[in-house]
Amino acid sequence: MVKLIAILQIVTVDGVSYEYLGTGSQSLPALPNLKVAIPQSVSYDSQYSNFTFGAGPVEITASFLSSVLPYDLCRTSIPLSYLTTSARSLDGSPHSIQFYSDVNGAWSALESNATLQWDLYEDSSPVNGSNATTSESSLYSWLIALQTPYLYAEENDFPLWGNFTYSTSPSQGQNFSFQSGYSSNLRYSFLMQHGLNNIVDSDYRGYGSSEPIFAYAHDFGSVSEASVVYTIGSVQQPIMRYLTTGGVLPLNPWWMQCYGDIFQMIDFHYKDLSQNQQLAAAYEAQLKADVDSYYSANVYSNSTPSPPYPYSNGSQGYTTGTDQFGEQYEFDPNNGYGFLDTNNFSGVAVPDVSEAESYYSIVALSTRQVMGAYVLTIPPAVNGSNMSEPLMFQKEISSDGNVNTVDVMYPAMPFFLYSNPELLRYNLEPLYQNEEAGFYPNAYSMHDLGSNFPNATGHVEGNDEYMPVEESGNMIIMSYGYYAYSSNSAWLTKHYAQLQKWASYLIQFSLIPGNQLSTDDFAGRLINQTNLAIKGIVGLQAMSKIAAVVGDTAGSANYSSTASSYFAQWSTFAIDPSGRHTVLGYEWRSSWGLLYNTYPDKLLNLGIIPPELYSMQSTWYATVSQVFGIPLDNRHHYTKSDWEIWTAATCEPATRRLFVNGLAYWLNETSSGVPFTDLYETVSDGGQPVSPDMVDFIARPVVGGHFALLALGRAVVGGGNDSTIA
Repeated sequence: MVKLIAILQIVTVDGVSYEYLGTGSQSLPALPNLKVAIPQSVSYDSQYSNFTFGAGPVEITASFLSSVLPYDLCRTSIPLSYLTTSARSLDGSPHSIQFYSDVNGAWSALESNATLQWDLYEDSSPVNGSNATTSESSLYSWLIALQTPYLYAEENDFPLWGNFTYSTSPSQGQNFSFQSGYSSNLRYSFLMQHGLNNIVDSDYRGYGSSEPIFAYAHDFGSVSEASVVYTIGSVQQPIMRYLTTGGVLPLNPWWMQCYGDIFQMIDFHYKDLSQNQQLAAAYEAQLKADVDSYYSANVYSNSTPSPPYPYSNGSQGYTTGTDQFGEQYEFDPNNGYGFLDTNNFSGVAVPDVSEAESYYSIVALSTRQVMGAYVLTIPPAVNGSNMSEPLMFQKEISSDGNVNTVDVMYPAMPFFLYSNPELLRYNLEPLYQNEEAGFYPNAYSMHDLGSNFPNATGHVEGNDEYMPVEESGNMIIMSYGYYAYSSNSAWLTKHYAQLQKWASYLIQFSLIPGNQLSTDDFAGRLINQTNLAIKGIVGLQAMSKIAAVVGDTAGSANYSSTASSYFAQWSTFAIDPSGRHTVLGYEWRSSWGLLYNTYPDKLLNLGIIPPELYSMQSTWYATVSQVFGIPLDNRHHYTKSDWEIWTAATCEPATRRLFVNGLAYWLNETSSGVPFTDLYETVSDGGQPVSPDMVDFIARPVVGGHFALLALGRAVVGGGNDSTIA
């Protein structure tokens, strides 16, 4: 049986029911009083996803809020989201309104025959049906779990332990009811009587056998408007398994230190909606202001954008025009080249579209996805741990399932430098603790902290995925990045010995890295990758800055001179003899790729990359663009959205626009229906790569890299460079 997680929402208006979220009614016979609500609009920002529907004389809004509050660690650690559903009369007259909502058991089980158990609670007291008070102030919560959980296990990105929770309150309704039971029977019963029977089904079973669902109903009587608030989420206690000098220990979620047990946390979160909304609005307002500020200092057009041209792949005609910058272009939607300069046939940005609005649409859609991959935990009580600060663990969603994958943390870095650099430190700290405790035997940085989330047990045998230059460079760059945005020199001093170890490896192997994988491991190994080598060189330059911070003057001079020497040699290996672009691998003339690892030089004002290299690459990218952006390299049509924006941050304004508008254009036109994938085809329908192999990257935190433009110029130490190339 295919696992189909479901949430169903129905509103009944004047006796006619309209299904507006989910498709659960499809299992029912045709009913004259059941219709499908008509979708009206969809909108999103960094905090909300909003959906409106027509339901006869009433407009329905379903608003999901998963607030991103980077400086509020307690609220950030809560694993719940809000769903507010509201009805508004369109004709000014009152209408009889009842809301119905249910969730199914697939949220808690991978296998349909795995037995579930469930309970309904009024506040923290179990409800058997007859003892419910249904008072307006009560909070009701369904808790659904595997009867036999698998602690610290997950499959297909679903945890196999803990509780799935779904909560609501009677609120202002005239009548509130609840019920669990067989899906078809329960839904049919509501459609007939517009209420539920306050029964808690005691027949524990799997979701594939007489599918159990868990429902609420709110009857508001005759009103002009009404709303219901639900909260929903998956709660694990403990949340991580962590290797320490005191053994392998369970780690509890940070919210327990803030709120107490699960019922106290659910209660706080539910009642916190108004304050949560205010805090979310403040982050959203600041994000918009910062996008506007960036573009007010970096050339773009304030012209009112027109709807973008459709990319039809065959159905539209050839067109020419002049964009808002006076640049002439041609566009043939029947090919994959995109918009081309009529003079030299280089790519130009999607015309008559505000780059600022394009960029906002990208970062707003990325924000919640980034934070959804992280958990904050109470640290283990060993070796004088600082119990006042959390540890933060990342799950490499969809692509691997590793814990704190260093080359997934690295592309996400700009989000944390922009939003709260301390979160980056909390994420780096477990990696340092593991290596400094002697749990990793190799001279280079580990690839990740554990092969299977949530098991942060390291790799004591040193047999993790082999990316030594990649991860050593990443750790040094991220560590200096944290310092540059926090001025916390004591933290660098604390970890300087470990940083020296990684830097020694880079001195040996970064210039000529050999046949290694880079972070783009799906593309395979490649000997002497230009972009990998420059990462090591930039890492050594960052190490020279670190050494200066901790007072190692001789070390700083050595790292700096080595980086400079290596860059001079790299230039002879990596730049095509034509002087037009860098190559993908040393002295491979027919190759090219996105040189995104130069971005940290610009971000942190390291000064190892000369302006002429940035300018050369900026000009080159426009000559190899496609309709949905610039491919990752010459081997395939696909690209990586995080690396595109990293690269855009190093480019001249026209090329930056080409990257940014191309990615926003893809968001509008792609055939991909999965949560913001960072790997997609730049031609055809912009779907996920299928050749040579199908690669599905779904909802990964690397979209934090889309904040690369906003992170520029915010360093408190070193004066990062936010200017575009003249």
